Amino acid sequence: MKNLMKDKLSENQSVIGCFISFYCAPLVEIIGYSGYDFIIIDDEHGAFSYSEISEMVRVAKMVNITPIVRVSYDKSAIQKVFDQGAHGVQVPMVNNAKEAEAIVKKTKYPPIGNRGVSYSIPSANYGFKKGRELLEETNANSFIAIQIETQRAVENFDEILDVPGIDIVFIGTTDLSVDMGYDSPNHHEMKKLVEMLFQKGKKKGMKIGIVASDNDTVMTTLSLGADYIAVVTNSVIKDSLKNIIDNIEMKKQ
Repeated sequence: MKNLMKDKLSENQSVIGCFISFYCAPLVEIIGYSGYDFIIIDDEHGAFSYSEISEMVRVAKMVNITPIVRVSYDKSAIQKVFDQGAHGVQVPMVNNAKEAEAIVKKTKYPPIGNRGVSYSIPSANYGFKKGRELLEETNANSFIAIQIETQRAVENFDEILDVPGIDIVFIGTTDLSVDMGYDSPNHHEMKKLVEMLFQKGKKKGMKIGIVASDNDTVMTTLSLGADYIAVVTNSVIKDSLKNIIDNIEMKKQ
């Protein structure tokens, strides 16, 4: 298991990927050929079967991008997506250190965690790889992003940052703005809050992730110091399609 994205992060390089909320293996290929570092298969808001997740994970590896799954709230979700070969998970609605610690335990094999062991699964090459060497390699390369998207999480942010094993703290600006009572992630108070979270994370040496919807917001997040940027594919496709129609309509006038 080689996690190319995690290697880049360890070298203090920023990485950029795409949220995908619907099953489309060719889209994964296009994203890979376009030069992105990772995909996030969104099983929190998207609609996927585990066989579809497995297929998209497989295609991501073929085009050398790191497959991450934003997991559902099913208790077995972390185990299942890692067994299918995902290189990482992104876990929504993490509100305190105890919850973050539980995620690390579910992700890592003993002695670090308590993930169940099977060697007949895709992540172990269906049994062609096994034993302590595989378990240690997987523990070293498995990637964990946790989402900060509630006021409770903000209040507990310092203790969450101290949890070992977390690779990325991802600020979910949409849910966080709703939970904080703001009408938009672009509210000036939200912007101040996000900057504060970035500063706290950087001070403790934590890598910070955030969402982006277009080229302008990508540039803004880079200027904030984002290490891990996730572009919403639906927004990019929607805007590109709509821009063509808008341009045609303008020429008619």
